[in-house]
Amino acid sequence: MSGITKKAHLNLALIGCGRIAESHLEAIAQNPECTLLSAADVRKEAAQKVADKFGCQAFTDYRQVLNNPEVEAVIVCTPPATHAEIALFFLDHGIHVLCEKPLAVHVQDALLMAQKAQQKGLMLMMASKFRYVEDVISAKRLLASGLLGEAVVFENVFSGKVDMAQRWNSQKELSGGGVLMDNGCHSIDIARYLLGAIVEVQAMAGKRVQPIDVEDTALICLRTASGVTGTIDLSWSIQKERDSFIDIYGTRGVIHIGWRSSKYKLHENSVWVPFGAGYDKLRAFSAQLKNFAGAIKHGEAPVIDLQDALESVRVIAAAYHAMHTNKWVKIEDAETLNVVRKAA
Repeated sequence: MSGITKKAHLNLALIGCGRIAESHLEAIAQNPECTLLSAADVRKEAAQKVADKFGCQAFTDYRQVLNNPEVEAVIVCTPPATHAEIALFFLDHGIHVLCEKPLAVHVQDALLMAQKAQQKGLMLMMASKFRYVEDVISAKRLLASGLLGEAVVFENVFSGKVDMAQRWNSQKELSGGGVLMDNGCHSIDIARYLLGAIVEVQAMAGKRVQPIDVEDTALICLRTASGVTGTIDLSWSIQKERDSFIDIYGTRGVIHIGWRSSKYKLHENSVWVPFGAGYDKLRAFSAQLKNFAGAIKHGEAPVIDLQDALESVRVIAAAYHAMHTNKWVKIEDAETLNVVRKAA
């Protein structure tokens, strides 16, 4: 990568100062090798609040962060519909990009972003925090070891009551979709990380509870290249009290990845074996930032690469097509289907 730098610090700008930006800011504050030079948000007060805390510049137009020639990379935390425009602008100007999920709403936009990054020799990484959760990493190792035999069934639940009526997530022109777009990106990336390529999906929207114009409950069914079947249960409108958010059933045992602890059990033994302390959001965001900075400064391999990010967008596109047609959709057809969806 031609854009690699050996400087001690990575100089950053934050684009979008909303809820998810707060977690990125906490990670920046904990990383002595990263310095925040500027923050941009269309809401002047939001950008200024960050600037006051970090002693950096505040802007209402993301393009203005380039007024400071020392900015080397940006973290994009704006609504999904803006990701492609913003990322392409910075890549065109030689700036590395860490972009919140989804990388883009449309497959064609994601491809343009990836192509631009490759042409410029720059790092473009999709933020996907669960790949940096220690329990998820440990579960991947357990599966790879063969201890639990072959994976057969994958289950994921992200279901909690959140009033989305006043959030941009409920505005389709900004979000690109509802809970499937928002939380489904995490779910699909977790499944791919643990189990490999997804080859086809089916999806359906649930009964709409909130007065919003996007789906607030959805169910995705998937099949991987290795034959694993899976279900992904998503909702902003119902609360499921569960200890685990990922369950994987193998021929020799089962894994539960939980919010507060994780464990596995072999069929031949009734004893649960703990292997993790649960989900630590700040630790995951900090590890993600460290990986992004390391990839830029030292040529480290990104934990989530461009192919991973593109596949995430393709699978979500296929899931939306499946939702609208009530048919199983092959991921290999996602780019053609997305052209139709974008034009609709």
